[in-house]
Amino acid sequence: MNQQQSINVKIDDKTLKGAYANNMQIAFSPEEFILDFMNLFPPQGIIVSRVFISPGHMKRMVAVLADTLKKYEAQHGQIKQASAPTHSEIGFRTE
Repeated sequence: MNQQQSINVKIDDKTLKGAYANNMQIAFSPEEFILDFMNLFPPQGIIVSRVFISPGHMKRMVAVLADTLKKYEAQHGQIKQASAPTHSEIGFRTE
């Protein structure tokens, strides 16, 4: 019984438009990873999407991302990495 099942996935109009992120922050607990995608425009930033994912799914996602990146670079050439950000502090402040 190794038949693949077809799943119809629905997407609402707001999600379909997508969200641009130029930064990402990851936190974790024993049960989950929290991925915060944000637009960072110093002196502030805004989280545009927060995704919670299980450790097992995170590991599979990292493997798929690495494989996809490898395929991309095989087609389009090596991606040149930008220099590291000049600011050293990113995140929430509680004062």
